[in-house]
Amino acid sequence: MPTPPDPSRRDQHHSPTPAAEREFGVAFPGQVIAASKWTQTALKAMPADGPLNWRELFGRDAPVVIDLGCGNGRYLIGSAIARPTHDHFGTDILPVVIRYARKRGNQRGLPNLKFAVLGGHELLEKFVAPGTVDELHCYHPQPFYDPAQVHRRLITPTFLALAHRTLKPGGAFVIQTDNPGYWKYLQAVVPVFFDFHACIGRWPDSPKGRTRREIIALKKKLPVFRGHGTAKLDLSEADALALAESLPPPTFDADRRLRDLDRLG
Repeated sequence: MPTPPDPSRRDQHHSPTPAAEREFGVAFPGQVIAASKWTQTALKAMPADGPLNWRELFGRDAPVVIDLGCGNGRYLIGSAIARPTHDHFGTDILPVVIRYARKRGNQRGLPNLKFAVLGGHELLEKFVAPGTVDELHCYHPQPFYDPAQVHRRLITPTFLALAHRTLKPGGAFVIQTDNPGYWKYLQAVVPVFFDFHACIGRWPDSPKGRTRREIIALKKKLPVFRGHGTAKLDLSEADALALAESLPPPTFDADRRLRDLDRLG
């Protein structure tokens, strides 16, 4: 299970500021450094003629970590600080949260971090070459409570086949939700593509929450379901796609009583 060290305990080159950024009482990873050392974490346009070239994007060969639906970048920024040997790429369909993520990433001077406004399925299908990613993270995918919108749910069998294709052999898939219906569905379909295990307890690197959404859920004493796994080595891309066609779509009841949490997270 990929668990980066706690960035708040790492001796960093970032100079302290009088008041650390906090969300719901929890410090945001890293510190704002001198403006002369800021970086540019925005990827404003995707390639027109093929997948992303990680070496060209980051200027080196390094393990690649992707966060789909990264929100304001809390997890990815913390991981980029704690693991400078890894390159990090985050996407979200909401421009406003990516603006927050980019600003914070820029201000922390992180050369191993990029953000883009893009859907997770589109990213994996069109812009990531097979077998080029070491870790794929997905925290609190939107469950879409309205039955007429369930087709918009990210985690489908086809998406999981794409995720399996994206990862290097034995690459890590990490997922989390506070929606019981989503978790029940995940437990049924994810193990088809990954050697998958539920995580008992909180993430050791971020016991107060890896993401803004998790922080809110924990403060409201809601259950948070966490899982991690590695891509099955004996599953070919063709076999994964064939299996995807035989599995049920995510038409579960997401329980509309949880919708109010989305306004905060």
